[in-house]
Amino acid sequence: MKIVKNPGLREFVEKELLNDQSPTNISGRIKKHEKCLLPVSKNIVYKYIKSPYGRRIEHHRNKQKNRRRRRRRGSSKKLQGRTFIDKRPQYINERQRIGDAEADFLVSGRSGKGIILNITGRKSRAAFLEQIIAVTIDNVHLSFKRIKKRFPELKTITTDNDLPLERHKELEKLLKIKIYFCHQYHSWEKGTVENSNKYVRRDIPKGSDISKYSKRFTRFLERKLQRRYMNCLDHFTPAEMLENHRKRKKRRSVKEK
Repeated sequence: MKIVKNPGLREFVEKELLNDQSPTNISGRIKKHEKCLLPVSKNIVYKYIKSPYGRRIEHHRNKQKNRRRRRRRGSSKKLQGRTFIDKRPQYINERQRIGDAEADFLVSGRSGKGIILNITGRKSRAAFLEQIIAVTIDNVHLSFKRIKKRFPELKTITTDNDLPLERHKELEKLLKIKIYFCHQYHSWEKGTVENSNKYVRRDIPKGSDISKYSKRFTRFLERKLQRRYMNCLDHFTPAEMLENHRKRKKRRSVKEK
């Protein structure tokens, strides 16, 4: 077996599988960017997982699977003064700009407390997470502000009609951004952050008490999400996309001076 016979390749494949990278993205990353490694197809990676050598990997992947249906969280109270997604400019729809993002809240189970705010860039796919234990509107705004410091490019957010966003006009002024709202129960209108949530839920399953997880662990998950190889990014990671964007911006700034 090609992977077993090549120690460097095996080490890379096992490490990335344990980091929840998919066989497709591992194969693409090796072919595009890891030129020192022997290229392998996604089928070879799958065969390795199913072989006796990959039992530890298969056990890890099976543990991560969680297919329970998402509970609807739509608010029965309508938020006032919303701008709906229909008004969103075409350049945002086409993912032309780094600063356009989607936001969502991952909630605890019924007996738990706390939420996680997830803001994911539409173009870069970079995810930023903030854990909120005492869920008040002021604390939610503070968490948005903390993410804005780590993601200063943020210009717009597309999100659900959740009650923590009741004072959304105030939040727009605080962050100097524009907020667009999905239609009620149309979560697919913010599919980028929904996909990002799916990976968070591998480590924090639905029904969990979010307050039981440390903020350090939440930040670890943020880094993990930003280091995922993604086919839509030509097998670069979201962190690499952001870094390259910031380097280009810095070079342009130097030239203008």
